[in-house]
Parts: sequence; C-alpha cells; structure tokens
Amino acid sequence: MKTYQDLLDIRETEEARMEFVRAVITDHQSSELYRTALVAEDYYRRRNRTILDFQKWLTKNTGELVPDVYTANYKLTSNFYNRFTTQLVQYLLGNGISFENEETLEKLGKDFEKEIVQATKYALTGAVSFGYWNLDHLEVFPITQFAPLADEDTGKIRAGVRFWQLASNKPLRAVFYEEDGYTEYRWEDGEGSVINEKRAYKINTTYTENGGTEIVEGENYAGFPIIPLWCDDTHQSTIVGLREGIDAYDLIKSGFCNTIDEASIVYWTLNNAGGMDDVDLAQFLNRIKNLHGAYVDDNVTAEPHSIDPPIEGREKLLDRLRADLYEDAMALDIKNIADGAVTATQIKASYEPINSKADDLEYQLTEFIEKILELAGVKDTPSYTRSKIVNTQEEIETVITSAQYLNDEYIAKKILELLGDADKAEEVLSGLVEDRLLDYDNAEGNRETA
Repeated sequence: MKTYQDLLDIRETEEARMEFVRAVITDHQSSELYRTALVAEDYYRRRNRTILDFQKWLTKNTGELVPDVYTANYKLTSNFYNRFTTQLVQYLLGNGISFENEETLEKLGKDFEKEIVQATKYALTGAVSFGYWNLDHLEVFPITQFAPLADEDTGKIRAGVRFWQLASNKPLRAVFYEEDGYTEYRWEDGEGSVINEKRAYKINTTYTENGGTEIVEGENYAGFPIIPLWCDDTHQSTIVGLREGIDAYDLIKSGFCNTIDEASIVYWTLNNAGGMDDVDLAQFLNRIKNLHGAYVDDNVTAEPHSIDPPIEGREKLLDRLRADLYEDAMALDIKNIADGAVTATQIKASYEPINSKADDLEYQLTEFIEKILELAGVKDTPSYTRSKIVNTQEEIETVITSAQYLNDEYIAKKILELLGDADKAEEVLSGLVEDRLLDYDNAEGNRETA
C-alpha cells in the first residue's frame, strides 16, 4: 500500500505525480479492504456471490467434469445484509440529526443529512467511508472509489485519490486531493493527461470597479478536508462474519427448491447399467421428468423408489440460521414482536442488541460530524433520536401515572412523541398557553363580579 511518505519521495514533476496516482489506484484495488468492500456491495444489492456463482457438475466415465444442465439449479438470494444495514442506519438516523442551533443545518447544505445517511451505509459495507467538505456542502466517497494516503507516523489521512470508471472501455478519471489543493487526471487507452492543474480548495473571485477585471485568490483549509468515517473499532466491513451464514441459508433454501422441482422424492435404480456415467444418468432422469418415459437396453431394468423429502429438518435448519444471523448482526427481529402481544418491557429488551450496535456507530458518527463542523467553521454538537416500536397504550399510561411529578409541557411533548405527532408539539403547547390565559381571565372576571 502507498502512504503519504511515498508521496514525499517522488520527483516534483507532473509526469511523476501522475504515475504515482495511477500506482496508488492499482495498489488500492488489490488491497483486502477494497476486495471485501466489493463483496459487501454485491450482497447489499442482493447479488450474493456464493449462490450466484454456484455450479452443479457431473462426472463422465473418463473423469471429466461437465456442467449439469439437466437438473434444477435454483439460485435464491436472501436480503439479510441489505436489511441489517438499512435497519441500523434508519434506527439511528431515521429521525434526522439534531443540533443545538437551528441555523447549523442551513450552514451545512440542504443535503447534509442525506449525505450522512449515505456515508453511514458506505461505512458499514466498506468498513470506512470518506466525507469531503467542499466549501459549503458535504460530498461522500465509498472505499471502492477513494484510496487514502495515511501518514506513517500519525496514521492520519493527509492525501487521497478519488477515482471512477464507468466501464472497462471508458476513460479512468481521478482527482488527487492534497493538503494544498487538488489536481484532476484522466487515462484513456493507456495514456494519461492532466485535465486541471492543481488548484486551491477555496477560490475567491473579485472584480475591479473600472473595468470588471477578475481577480482570483486561492485559499486552503487548515487541515486536510477529507474525513474518514469508520463503522466501528474493528475497521472491517460488517459483511465479515455474516457472509458464511447468509451463504448457508441461500444454499439450503435453493437446494430445497431443487429437491421439490426435480421431484427427487422418487429415485430410480438401474440394473445392468454399469456402463452409464453421471451424464447418462442425468439424461435418463431428464427424459423421465419431461416425457414420463425413457428407453433402456434389453438387459437393463429400471425400478422407481419413493422416499419422504426431509422438509421438516430443512425448515428447522433455515429457522435456526435466520435466528443466528439476527443474533450475529445484533439486529432487531420484528418477527419476535409481531408474533404476539408483548409488553413494553419485552419490546425494550429486544432492542438491547441493536442499541449496543448503534451506540458504537453513534460514537464514530459523532466524531466524524464534529470534524466536518470544524472544517465548516461551525460550533455545535449533533444528537440523534432513535426510531423504536413501542407499546403506545402502555407507554402513555405510564406517562399519565407519573403526571403529578411532571410539568404539562413535558407530558404533552412525550405523548405527542408516542403518537407520532412530535412535529405538532409547538402548536399544541401554544394552545395550552392560550387555554391557561383564558382560564386566568375568566377567573379574574369572576372575582371582580363577586
């Protein structure tokens, strides 16, 4: 892997820099972090590699392996990884990000919350994502599009290459980010070129009063404007440790469908057919399946036998794998809540695993946002409201029971939050104030009349 010190060692010529950038991309694409992230992205898109690449084979008498094109080969891909990733992100960020100052979100750009959600998904699938503060808004890059250059002494990222290529026959584009500016490159048919020479991150443009002559001044940030967001302290994709369970589930479920489709609850015994190999047997069964009959030699006899398919055992195994996947992913299994009436205490207990997972992610996310705020020149602290399923009636009864120890404003806000109408709190509270003033005026009027 390339580091920031490798950058310092190259010659200060554009050809050497361009060659270095290309080498950074190549080294990054061969790294384990990059390759694992590509796998995770496939599983996130429900392109589960193991099951999609699975091929059934037959053996000929010569020992040659040939693809099995005669029997069913279902490739059912589960959506576990997308579900686990989306659930965690929406649990933590589904209600948006709150700041102490109302103006903070406006200063961060209209799409800031959307970019944070995307950065978090990238971090979970790729172990890390990167946020680039581009003057007045945030841009995020996945690890599959950004190669960082870390300082060997401090571990901090001090440079990096953003790269992308729409197809193998299309140009490769790259932006080389450094502390003192960025440069844009392009490679096509093996030839590299500079699209835009190094420029500052902040460009200030002014004009003279008499002729309107443009005066451009460049300015950079105090530090490197690209911040990493790690998913947790393991610094590895969340697909690690889950892929094997997902593969097992997909393979067993697909095999279950193959069994039913092939009607393999009936098998055949061929006597005096020692010269047949796996391919011949597959062709025989294929004719039986499609034509409900097959020719055999005079001295060959075919006898059908029926057995009960292991349905119950496979169903139990699939249920066990599903439960294990939720446990390993520390995800919330809605099925456990939806299957029956549960108390608020039981619901809260079911949230403990995902709460622990979200706590770890929240720590990383808060540190990331605070560094972005520093680059943007904003002083504030983010906070989050997690999305939870609650036993609404039981929760409201608890609030009302405790009403004597709480003020009216808190009670109103809490009940509205439980009812999903938290956005109407200001309207309801202003109504309460008006009712109190009216009651006060009526009471005063009654006193004067008396």
